[in-house]
Amino acid sequence: MKRKYFGTDGIRGRANGLITPELALKVGMAAGLVFLRGEHRHRVLIGKDTRLSGYMIENALTAGFTSVGMDVFLTGPMPTPAVAMLTRSMRADVGVMISASHNAYDDNGIKLFGPDGYKLSDEIEMEIEKLIDSDLSKRLAASQNIGRARRIDGVQDRYIEFAKRTLPRNMSLEGKRIVIDCANGAAYKVAPEGLWELGAEVFPIGVEPDGFNINRDCGSTSPETLCAKVREMRADIGIALDGDADRVVLVDEKGHLVDGDQLLAVVAECFKEDDRLAKPAIVGTVMSNLGLERHLSKLGIDLIRTPVGDRYVLEQMLARGINVGGEQSGHLILSDFGTTGDGFVAALQVLAVVCKSGKAVSEVCHRFDPLPQVLKNVRYKSGKPLEDAKVKTAIESGEKKLNGVGRLLVRSSGTEPVIRVMGEGENRDLVESVVDDIVDVLSKAAA
Repeated sequence: MKRKYFGTDGIRGRANGLITPELALKVGMAAGLVFLRGEHRHRVLIGKDTRLSGYMIENALTAGFTSVGMDVFLTGPMPTPAVAMLTRSMRADVGVMISASHNAYDDNGIKLFGPDGYKLSDEIEMEIEKLIDSDLSKRLAASQNIGRARRIDGVQDRYIEFAKRTLPRNMSLEGKRIVIDCANGAAYKVAPEGLWELGAEVFPIGVEPDGFNINRDCGSTSPETLCAKVREMRADIGIALDGDADRVVLVDEKGHLVDGDQLLAVVAECFKEDDRLAKPAIVGTVMSNLGLERHLSKLGIDLIRTPVGDRYVLEQMLARGINVGGEQSGHLILSDFGTTGDGFVAALQVLAVVCKSGKAVSEVCHRFDPLPQVLKNVRYKSGKPLEDAKVKTAIESGEKKLNGVGRLLVRSSGTEPVIRVMGEGENRDLVESVVDDIVDVLSKAAA
């Protein structure tokens, strides 16, 4: 059954467009009712990033949850993985993160976590959707059972300590010069503080949120500023998080970008050497570079591919008992430590390898030569461009040209109105030609 509100990563859309106070109110009421379990005093933990609309959505959600009898604990700006961790640690019945991740400030979203800290299953999301569109007036709490709401202190320190404990005991970053770009987002306080406590000399950027500048020319989706800053400060490494800090990309000491595929290879090899790889396999997505797959194969490690989206990566990890997975975009899920992607923890794991090896980041983080990969996006306003006959013909033609020498992937984004066209192969000129042909046809169909 097609879902009306939930996408691949919660509910996401334009603030005061799809994401209105009315919708947030109903989501709070519906999710609260779904997670009422017994006679105990129920609690929900709500975190957010730094978008202007977060205040509006936070208050509406609070009204919804308290109206059905749940107490609300408000953390203020916190990374998505911190909300997931705290939901479980504080024995909350449900956790909420208000964020549109890497999107611009005028979008926002609502991510929900169960009491185990994991994102919700399709079945529970469908149950919530049905309640959102129903009359909930008869299911409100009695006057004496309405919930209370309060802001809580100390949760940032709890997350920093959690992240530090994922490192080998007594490991120090003393002597390391680190530039950290927090995308003017949820980790703007905790990430620089955590690195400083570990002994690093920290140069923070993207730590002046104003409600409008989240992800704007900064963070993991715009790492050019970080690359320049690493060269300027002669830093050992640069770390770029996204708006809610569940993804990360790195920059080596030369100012060169290191993507999620290389980070996956670093972590997978380290875990294998330390006998911490639960199975001789990791989970990636259809976007993971073929070079990564070939490299891991030589090490006796399989790459299991899933559709794009960290929820699909996690599903396969749990189903197969695999403890390392992630996406090329920088979502790394290390299930030994957490229940969702954690950009800061992933960066710390790579730093641990750097410290142990005594080598430069450029050497540690170059594990394989990626095959030429071309990715282009086509934005559309409405309709279904992929169902256009000319688009289908162009895709079929591209697949024939790359058959045996590469691969082609054309898909709709699960979080924004964009068609993504990715081609990969040994011959970059051929790949670019195939991708450009499809983009041309798609652009006309999407106009």
